[in-house]
Amino acid sequence: MHRVVVTGLGLISPLGIGTEKTWEGLIAGKSGIGPVTAFDASPFPSRIGGEVKDFDPTAYLDRKEARRMDRFTQFAVVAAKMALEDAGLVITEENADRIGVIVGSGIGGMQTLEEQCRVYFERGPARVSPFFIPMLISDMAAGQISIATGARGPNSSVVTACASGAHSLADCFYHLQRGSADVMIGGGSEAAITGLSYAGFCAAGTLSTRNDAPEKASRPFDAKRDGFVMGEGAGILILERLEHAKARGAKIYAEMIGVGLTSDAHHITAPHPEGAGAARAMTVAMREAGIGPEEVDYINAHGTSTELNDKTETMAIKKALGEHAYRVAISSTKSMTGHLLGAAGALEAAITVLAIARGIIPPTINYEYPDPECDLDYVPNQARRANIRVALSNSLGFGGHNACLAFKRYEE
Repeated sequence: MHRVVVTGLGLISPLGIGTEKTWEGLIAGKSGIGPVTAFDASPFPSRIGGEVKDFDPTAYLDRKEARRMDRFTQFAVVAAKMALEDAGLVITEENADRIGVIVGSGIGGMQTLEEQCRVYFERGPARVSPFFIPMLISDMAAGQISIATGARGPNSSVVTACASGAHSLADCFYHLQRGSADVMIGGGSEAAITGLSYAGFCAAGTLSTRNDAPEKASRPFDAKRDGFVMGEGAGILILERLEHAKARGAKIYAEMIGVGLTSDAHHITAPHPEGAGAARAMTVAMREAGIGPEEVDYINAHGTSTELNDKTETMAIKKALGEHAYRVAISSTKSMTGHLLGAAGALEAAITVLAIARGIIPPTINYEYPDPECDLDYVPNQARRANIRVALSNSLGFGGHNACLAFKRYEE
């Protein structure tokens, strides 16, 4: 089995466009949450979100091509270009067949869906765009990245709700492990800050309504949390077989060493009440990686800021790590970015990789009122310097989809 390393990152988040802007915001404990501007949110119980500000796709893409992409696809293609540049990787006729793309999205082209439904009902079927379906479908992020970059290897899309980005990286990992590709462009993208999305999540009662203080609304593990905050953006990682990365002299951020994928088999939205599925995902990831619980230094938690998730994920960490759970550093960067749904797992995997490479753990901000049922070390409010050798990144999706990705500091 081939070893797999991370050689490039491309991030677009509510904290900024580009990896460094996102990282600087995280380490400063900055919130990217504010009033929603993408649509008139005044009739909604929740009127806040983590929007990507000042994103002009034509600064990165041909204007005509950009107009034929939904916002989630634009994010994905731009982030992929950033990641390839960061990796110093040029796709050529010689290597294209060995470079693949797997990028997921939980919802896909929601903006396009709303716009074209409006056209259909107001102006009739003849006025619906011929690009409606290609802009809507979730696999188009991976497809457009391939078209834009020339990557001709394995190409697919994963849809597992809020675990989509993590599952995409898991699939990339398996392709590289078995040698069916040399490089994989993997991750997730989402742009679901739209009226219809908010209507659905508000009806389900899952969004925070702390509209008077949006920067305080996302508060994972805090006793006064009242729901998650929607975010948007993309996280793209360049994963590579170690031999290939070394042969071309690539910089290596970290090594990906294991994956744990499980199902709760419990409920369409609620997590297992004892965190059983999430605990098994962590256990499987550690077993695949050949590490023990006591070797884990950091966990980037799913940490959505909902009552059920934070309580059950805390239980899951205790089940998986035993007594070591009380010694491991845990943070939820959703406290600053909001919840990027299908992009969350990829963005947070990249953040985990950066924490290993730079020796800094981003904080969980807005942690002010301890919850007796959430009693672990959540790195409250301030970033922490740490020697991180092994880290886990958790993603848990509606439908009971659980994914845990294991990374470690690269060593020869």
